[in-house]
Amino acid sequence: MRKVLLGVSLLGSSLLTYAQQPAKKPLDHSVYDSWQSIGTKLISNNGQWVVYSVVPQEGDASLVIYDRKTGQSATIARGSNPVITEDSRYVICSIKPFFKDTREAKIKKKKAAEMPKDSLAIIALGQPGILKFPAVKSFKTPEKGSGLLAYLLEKPAADSAKGKGNKAPKPLDGDDRADDDKTPAAGAESGTLVIRQLLSGTQDTIKNVTEFAFSKPGNQLLIETKADKKDSLSRNGVLLWHTANRKATALSNGNSDYKQFAFDEKGEQAAYFGTRDSAKALQQFYKLYYFKPSQDSAYEVADKNSSGIPANWSISPNSLIYFSKDGQRLFFGTAPILPVKDTTLVDFEVAKVDIWNYKDDYLQPMQLKNADKELKRSYAAVYYPGSKRVIQLSDKDLETVITTAEGNSPNALGYTDKGARIPMQWVGRTLKTAYLVNINDGTRKKIKEKLDGSFFISPNGKYIIWYDLANREWFSYNNATGAAVSVSKGIPTKVYDEEDDHPDVPDAYGIAGWMTDDNYVYIYDRYDIWQVDPSGKAAPLNITKGMGRTGKIRFRYLRLDPDKKFFLPGDRLTLTAFQDSTKYNGFYSLELPRKSGKAASLQPVVLGPYSYTDLLKAKDANVFSYTRSRYELSPDVFTGDDIAKAVQISHTNPQQQDYNWGTASLYKWTTFSGKPAEGILYKPENFDSAKQYPVIFYFYEKLTDGLYNYQAPAPTPSRLNISFFVSRGYLVVAPDISYENGYPGKSAYDYIVSAAEDLAKKPWVDGKNMGIQGQSWGGYQVAYLITQTNLFKAAWAGAPVANMTSAYGGIRWESGMNRQFQYEHSQSRIGATLWEKPELYIENSPLFNLPRVNTPVAIMANDADGAVPWYQGIEMFTGLRRLGKPVWLLNYNNEAHNLVQRQNRKDIQRREQQFFDHFLKGAPAPQWLESGVPATEKGINWGWDPQQ
Repeated sequence: MRKVLLGVSLLGSSLLTYAQQPAKKPLDHSVYDSWQSIGTKLISNNGQWVVYSVVPQEGDASLVIYDRKTGQSATIARGSNPVITEDSRYVICSIKPFFKDTREAKIKKKKAAEMPKDSLAIIALGQPGILKFPAVKSFKTPEKGSGLLAYLLEKPAADSAKGKGNKAPKPLDGDDRADDDKTPAAGAESGTLVIRQLLSGTQDTIKNVTEFAFSKPGNQLLIETKADKKDSLSRNGVLLWHTANRKATALSNGNSDYKQFAFDEKGEQAAYFGTRDSAKALQQFYKLYYFKPSQDSAYEVADKNSSGIPANWSISPNSLIYFSKDGQRLFFGTAPILPVKDTTLVDFEVAKVDIWNYKDDYLQPMQLKNADKELKRSYAAVYYPGSKRVIQLSDKDLETVITTAEGNSPNALGYTDKGARIPMQWVGRTLKTAYLVNINDGTRKKIKEKLDGSFFISPNGKYIIWYDLANREWFSYNNATGAAVSVSKGIPTKVYDEEDDHPDVPDAYGIAGWMTDDNYVYIYDRYDIWQVDPSGKAAPLNITKGMGRTGKIRFRYLRLDPDKKFFLPGDRLTLTAFQDSTKYNGFYSLELPRKSGKAASLQPVVLGPYSYTDLLKAKDANVFSYTRSRYELSPDVFTGDDIAKAVQISHTNPQQQDYNWGTASLYKWTTFSGKPAEGILYKPENFDSAKQYPVIFYFYEKLTDGLYNYQAPAPTPSRLNISFFVSRGYLVVAPDISYENGYPGKSAYDYIVSAAEDLAKKPWVDGKNMGIQGQSWGGYQVAYLITQTNLFKAAWAGAPVANMTSAYGGIRWESGMNRQFQYEHSQSRIGATLWEKPELYIENSPLFNLPRVNTPVAIMANDADGAVPWYQGIEMFTGLRRLGKPVWLLNYNNEAHNLVQRQNRKDIQRREQQFFDHFLKGAPAPQWLESGVPATEKGINWGWDPQQ
């Protein structure tokens, strides 16, 4: 365990360093924009190169290329969207315009064609210099091939007006500034496609290109071209570019539109959709085009009149096209032909009405929310090039069909919830019926009816497996024999969420994966992984040897190879590890046995007081890269051939050392009901036990799993800006809360108030100056608590539910779902209908106890909130206002449940600081708190300054 315990000793030394720091300045609102995070991160296939982006909250990002062999790095200013080529020889990336230039263009309200454009950069790894190309709309490289790059140029508006057209750009040297921010504005949607041979630098160009796609190995390129308006003989078309001889073959021409280019695995067969109908036509009918090497062009192989396609159905251009891995099948989508809109009707004379019917599968708001998605819905079909057959696989009675074995298996999983959708209104989910679908002939066999749970199909299509919520078991169905068995009954531990405290059936922990040939499926319990025989013959085997449960360590498989579909005997798997008691994070290595009957080998790699994210492994080398952080340590990139000994290669936010930061530790106490409880206690870096500190409690449900998460100072969507307040001399406590069904309010009181009273006994806590802050479910708990206690001197409630009786029947407008399920089965935890237990809805609703409130409270309720109706905040505000209680309401116009617009996030941070500073530290009240801001001064006077 030496590697595992290494992190503990490092923690002690880092805390000692913090204690020796001189006095530092507190964070202020000016720090946000420049504060950095790690963005995109890649590792080359050979393991030599690590590429990552450093992204400020607002401003110009940079792309860093690190050479593990030399330890040197190069920085590409404003680099983004990087790709490392398959041969590990090049990095290709976009270069964004300067942030200031884009901002200025937005201020001047320039049109899209006039906005600053991206450039393209090509970096030959291990060689000096950089090639830049201006005004590049997009670029692509082959997924599995090397040596090729295709990029599409913006069409210069100025040149287009003069009739010059597009020309392949001359590459610019690395220090040449005549790139992205100086390029001409784009005009039309088509442009010149440049196909570049990376090794030789040879380039070919094709004009008037709108779309393009490489085959996986890069041997071919499909290109859609648009007719040249100056050439009456030219027409829209599709070209097949052969990369070996650098020549193009015309596959189609004359259609008005083409969509969804696809190649088979070898890059030999190709397919796409095309239509001859004008874009202005009331209906467009697409055809499926197919090409193979023996043909001189692509042929139309399916349309609305084809045998196998249902009557009054057509090809759906919104569906994906893909070949099976063996190239024997071509999957695509169809859809019913929609009725044509009556263009003779005059819009202002037509009624606008939504008709709600109690027999509707979905509530009308949900239908309206999903209308565009439904209009574009497609149903799976398959074309067999060998026999030239079309088989319809799904339809309105079986909407979902999932293929497996990369399309090679004759078996597919189909399921539907048709006929069982209405109860979603109060349950929150639907019952599903599953079918085994034969891809060869389209026949279906029902295998399980009205399941409350989820279905999955094995990688090779031999089994369908499902979790039954009601029985709390995993079942397996043998697709060959039709036998169904419980495969988890032999597991002695619970395979469902042991800690679930909702008034509903608990969900399963999930599946880690499958062994090759579908021999075993690997199922999680709370801590460990079980090897299960899907035939039910062999007893389940704990392959992590119970070490998870013994050490309270949660093991979960981390797929480092995106191409890996299943496990092989002898595979060495990487597991993430999280220890409940310490909140330590890390990794373990699990080696699967090579022969049946042998034991797996589980070894610790690293486990310590850090947060680890985005672990990557080089495809062809035993080299890793990940991001590591802690509350005290900004996230940075590490790399090495040993995860535990990886070296740090980035250094984000060096300015943090200039500010008074903080520490995070577990805080434990006992609730009023005698239950052991824990939370996170954040203290300022310059904490002095001889002083007294005001406290803010921030809560939601359970937050201690994030003990070692870095909390960047940032204008948040709505939650407490923890680092900011800690830096400015506050203690922040984030308590975990467990709930009793029917009594969510009392449960919150039991945990939060008991924590506050326990903490107030500490000599370094100012128990007379404690506040609470929460958003959404946390906002509800804030609203409830101030009706039950006067312990807190100030409260901030974001998007609270104040009245469960009026919220119960409302709509979650972001999804169109009714809110009943939330109270009966989900987060609100009442566990009964309003008419079954009205007393619980009233007891848990803050609105009915507003006369007891004495705590000043600020409410955020936004008029575009799609989760909690903003009238809930209004009910609370108007009730308290009538009672003469100190209350404020912030409505950020057209904003959602959580703030999206950065300017609004910045605004609420300032107001939240002023609010708590005034009530907990005695700072002067700003105007918006003291006397408000009149509507006539909206957008002119922000009310931040103290009252004059």
